[in-house]
Amino acid sequence: MPSISYSDALNEALERMDDLGYERGQGVDLANHGPMGAEALALLGHEDEVARWVERYRGAMAHHEPPAARFAIDPADETSWRPVLGVFNRAGDWEQLFTRELAEAHWREVLVRWWPRLLPGLFAGLTHGLIRTAHAVRGLYAAEKPTPLQLGELARGLAYWAARYTELPGHARLRGSYELPAAIAALPRRAPDGPMGPGAARQRLDTLDSAPGYKEALDWLAPDQAPRLLSEMTVQFADVYLGHPEVFPVPLIHGVTAPAAVRIVLPHLPHALHEPTLAALWQVHTAFLLAFTTDRRGEGTMDWQLEVPDLPPLAELGARAAEHGDEHVIKFTEACLREYALRPDPRYPAAAFAAQRRIARLDGGGGAGGVRP
Repeated sequence: MPSISYSDALNEALERMDDLGYERGQGVDLANHGPMGAEALALLGHEDEVARWVERYRGAMAHHEPPAARFAIDPADETSWRPVLGVFNRAGDWEQLFTRELAEAHWREVLVRWWPRLLPGLFAGLTHGLIRTAHAVRGLYAAEKPTPLQLGELARGLAYWAARYTELPGHARLRGSYELPAAIAALPRRAPDGPMGPGAARQRLDTLDSAPGYKEALDWLAPDQAPRLLSEMTVQFADVYLGHPEVFPVPLIHGVTAPAAVRIVLPHLPHALHEPTLAALWQVHTAFLLAFTTDRRGEGTMDWQLEVPDLPPLAELGARAAEHGDEHVIKFTEACLREYALRPDPRYPAAAFAAQRRIARLDGGGGAGGVRP
């Protein structure tokens, strides 16, 4: 049994990382994964290892400074907040806004108020705004009495989402006749014009509007009950992850962790927000497929068994993720194990184990991913 509780481990981690900015990396803008990784590690049952993991994480890459608030944003005035959605140098102002709102109202009330406002920008930071928000919500829901650190983390998750708010072209609706596997299979992929590096993926995202099949695909997906469609999304994108060992091993992880994050938050949202949230997820998934893959490769096959022929027992996957240490691996493993508990499909543990092999360890050893993202 751990010597420290989930909530205590989480709050200690948040205190240790309170001085970190929203992003990290020298000359790049990579999301701060610390709070998300620590929360997922604690949920995997490794509460005793969280503090040590935080120090490993902090030492792996320098973080940017926390942004300062400069100009107040009025949440009651749409002409005040809407123009600064996606304006990253206003991140400190967004954090100040959400800190103030969470001091004046219950966190669920704030979440429900801002969810439909932020939802069109779900792609923010490769969905890290959504995911950081969801990890914060899970910690708050588990607490007998939310701490200021936990409320502050929700403020930062929402602020990052708002400051990196990114609308994709078009508007997705669940009004088609395709089940998710058929929709994925029907989406035409684009052959590469050259090497498929980060720059090529960025260019593909910038030209989504003209990508063959993109606009039509936004209306392909049939409506379904949220829990079932979320399971379809996570299992099908575990399959996509397994089917593309040639792709840089981090971006496609979010095809699973984003809907898994929505599952955390959905019980706290009114039913009217469920369908638009699922539609926004499908639009994000469409963007992932068109930006990061060029063909179907090993999707929908059992080719992944060649890469991971001997899966470790389920009980070992969490421990392996903790030892590996990479924050993406920890979050992905936790999401896959949680989804597997709802739908026991072997692609979940296989995808988690494949990520542990493909992504470099936190200490820089092992993995096929090369330089850590």
